[in-house]
Amino acid sequence: MHNRPYRSALYIPGSKERALDKARGLPVDVILFDLEDAVAPDAKLGARATLAAALGAGGYGPRLTVVRMNGLDTEWAADDAKAVAAMACDAVLLPKVNLAADVDALAAMIPDKPIWAMIETPQGVLNAASIAAHPRMAGFVLGTNDLAKDINSRSRAALMTALQMSVLAAKAAGIVVLDGVYNAFKDDEGLAVECKEGRDMGFDGKTLIHPAQVAICNAVFGPTDAEIELATRQIEAFEAGDGGVAVVDGKIVENLHIVTAKATLAKAAAIAALEA
Repeated sequence: MHNRPYRSALYIPGSKERALDKARGLPVDVILFDLEDAVAPDAKLGARATLAAALGAGGYGPRLTVVRMNGLDTEWAADDAKAVAAMACDAVLLPKVNLAADVDALAAMIPDKPIWAMIETPQGVLNAASIAAHPRMAGFVLGTNDLAKDINSRSRAALMTALQMSVLAAKAAGIVVLDGVYNAFKDDEGLAVECKEGRDMGFDGKTLIHPAQVAICNAVFGPTDAEIELATRQIEAFEAGDGGVAVVDGKIVENLHIVTAKATLAKAAAIAALEA
């Protein structure tokens, strides 16, 4: 699953036909079709139909298509779940997941699609391990804006424990984990810094609010030419040896490094196929 790239995940309002059409040509790995925050209450009914029609028409190619429904505590949840169950999408994203029981509730309504969870509340963070371990759970998306609001945080530094706990829970369960959005969509330098920080923490990619952010996100979360070249040399040196250890650039290369090297090459190949 993780050989598939998840570098960039762009939110697209489910109510806007023009945006839904434009998304077909964007170089993103994941499209998060939104029926929640990006859709006004009086537009939610129409958004379901608009999004269902767009997904039914197809044209999104190899991009992963994920629909974010409204939360279970809202008046729209049941109808959203019914609609999403019939949509031609790859997964459903549930907001404000606090407990594994929330996943149980949605699983009963949508029996045959992978479920992703927004981790965006203190309770959700504290229960991240049990949520990630749910058999229907396929991915975490960090809702850093909501989380910051709930803990009265004014800096990303204050979110670090929550981010790390979520990453650890996701990695322990073997599911995807995506970092939250960067709100200043015209600040390329700040976006690059936050992308690098998220990458180094272990996130598989980052959620985005504007197409202008995609190129930077893809570049940071994808393997560089130097990383691909090093991975290739590590594998060659290890396989040319006696199967124990090898030395590349004055550094010991063991089997664990080869696992990482092969994953790097597999990810590079998957990105090349996606962009072909």
